[in-house]
Parts: sequence; C-alpha cells; structure tokens
Amino acid sequence: MSMDPTINVSGVSQLFQLLRDGVPRTRAELAKSTGLARSTIAARVDELMRLGLITPIAETVSTGGRPPSQFALNPSARLVLAADLGASHATLAVTDLAGSVIAEHSEPLDISLGPVPVLTWLLEHAAELLERLGRPASDLAAIGMGIPGPVEHSTGQPVNPPIMPGWDRFDVPGWVRQHLDVPVLVDNDVNIMALGERAVAWPGVEHLMFVKVATGIGAGVISGGSLQRGAQGIAGDIGHVQVARGAGVPCHCGNKGCLEALASGPAIARALRAQGVPAESGNDVVDLVKRGNIDAIQAVRQAGRDIGEVLTTCVSLVNPSVIAIGGSMARVGEHLIAGVREVVYTRSIPLATEHLAIVQSAAAQNAAVLGASMLAIEHALSPETLTALVSA
Repeated sequence: MSMDPTINVSGVSQLFQLLRDGVPRTRAELAKSTGLARSTIAARVDELMRLGLITPIAETVSTGGRPPSQFALNPSARLVLAADLGASHATLAVTDLAGSVIAEHSEPLDISLGPVPVLTWLLEHAAELLERLGRPASDLAAIGMGIPGPVEHSTGQPVNPPIMPGWDRFDVPGWVRQHLDVPVLVDNDVNIMALGERAVAWPGVEHLMFVKVATGIGAGVISGGSLQRGAQGIAGDIGHVQVARGAGVPCHCGNKGCLEALASGPAIARALRAQGVPAESGNDVVDLVKRGNIDAIQAVRQAGRDIGEVLTTCVSLVNPSVIAIGGSMARVGEHLIAGVREVVYTRSIPLATEHLAIVQSAAAQNAAVLGASMLAIEHALSPETLTALVSA
C-alpha cells in the first residue's frame, strides 16, 4: 500500500519527532504546538498510524463513547537488537522502541575468537530471542552493538583494537547485513555505556562523562547532548594519559606512567601483590574490599585519586555536570569514588564543581546493552530513516 501523494513526507517525520517522547497528545494539541492546520495534522496522524508507529490512547476522562483522540508512540511497533560484546562476556537483548528490554541472553564469550565466530553467535541467539517472542526478523528496525575497542563510527569498523585479534577493519555491519538485512550501528563500549547511563539516570543532562574502570579505563563523553567521538573515534581514551605517580610504570600500550597501568583492576591487584596481599585480578580486589581488607580499600581509594587527577583536567576541558563511574571496579564504587572526589573537588576551580555530581553508575551492568539499544533506536526513528519509510 503506497502513501497518499498529497502527504508531505518530511512533515510526517517532523510530527513523529514530537510524538517520540511517548506523551499522548490530541490533534488539537499537535496543531497548536506545530502551528499547522487541523486537516494537515489529521492526514499526518493517519499516515503514522498506517505505519503502526503511533497508536490511539484512551483519554483519562470519559468522552461518552467517542473514539479516543489522543495519540502517542507505539513502542511495540518495531524491535531493536542490542549487543554488548565485552572482552570475555556478551549480552544480547531485544528491546522495544522505548528501550525497554523484552528478551535477553548473556553468557561468557571471548572476543578474541574473532569476528565471524562472535557475530555468528550473535545471529544465532538473536534468532532464538525473536522466536521466543514470536516475532519475525522483519520486525527488527536496527541493531546496535558495542565492542571493547576503537571504532570508526561512520563505517562501523574496529580500528587497531588491542584485545581483538582479527577484528581490525573488519566490516561488521556488512557481514551482519548479509545474514540479517537491517541497519547495524557499531560503537566503542564506553561510548554506548554513556548513552545507556544518560537514558537511565540523566535524560535531561546535556554534559555527562561516563568513566569505565575495569580491565582498562576509558570514558564516554556527551557534550551538548551529543556523544563526542573525536576524529578517529578515540575521544575519551583517558586510560593512556600519563599521571605523576606512574613514573616508570610500563603500560601495555608501550608507554610508561599511563593511568591504566596504575588504576585499572589488574593494576590494583598487582600493587597489592607487591605488598604481599594475594590478588590476581580486579575481581579478587573487589572480593578483598567487600571483606573489609584495609590494604585493598586503600589501594582502591588511591586508584580513585589517580583517576581524579586525570578527570580534573577533563572537568576544565569539558565542564560536565555529571561524572558517572561504572565498569567492574565500580562494584567497590564508594571507595573508588571517594578517591576521585577527593582530588577533583580539591583541585578543580569552584565554578566547575559547584554543581558537579560524581556518582556511581545507576545503569550498572546494564549500561552498555541499554546504550546499544539507544544507538539503534536513534537511527531507526531518525528523521532520515522515517522519511525513507514514509516514502516507501
């Protein structure tokens, strides 16, 4: 069924952008907020209903049996697939257009297996999730994916990822689309964590940094409401900024004194071993802290101070209103964050920190998969995508 040729395609898309927030509105309210004639609004509403993107909502006050005249986003009209591919673990979720998870699968998966085995796993489990929901693959509007390495966002290709052998310049979207023909959006894991954290806890915040502290350290930067990726997709790579206390400490990147070599999970474990405390990994550090080990608590707090040293510069440069700390080491967040706050609040200029919140991630382990969903939804519901859909 083709669209009525008298309907303005871009106008339908513009009207939908208003209705995307899920707030029910009447035709009269839409006409008032857009300045358009009621007849024009009616035609565009009908087209969006034909596409299933909006749905009638019953008004709270009875209208004596008249049909409902409010309209809002229909979240279940389409689905998106969200993938959080970590170094050794993967989570896959199907969400609706509002970002609500309706089916999920998670299991250990080694990213170093290479792109074809990992992406084959993704496709197989995506099919299982859709089958469980009783929805066809044609209901998928887009796929969002986060991977633990730098990504050229325009192509979705990983670029020199240090822990992902075989992935460099692999055409992830192209390979997936050979098997599942929907748009595929790929980004760095910390970037999508920033998107997920903002969606969950800070939807109105325009300037936010998400700092992931785990096997590595990185940051996702949202400025002016938009994710900042930089020229090569490595904006926020704070793990390889040099810190004073790290003089001479080698880092896997080839330099010495990097923040990651001092304050990541493995680095804290190494520092504890040097003190005679048995800790082989970041998980061991977390367990020690939870058992009240003073050496581990002090080591984590010092890691927070080291991170705070780098973030002080970031605060002056980016001027965020929120810094959220996530990643596996955030499980001992109160001690880590105490160290970060101690340095940032002391060394930054008062104006920059007057309204700055330094907090533990609210989205926690869900940040990445929710951010991947946001990435896919933003593409699927963008004016450009919707205009093409209406024109079809």
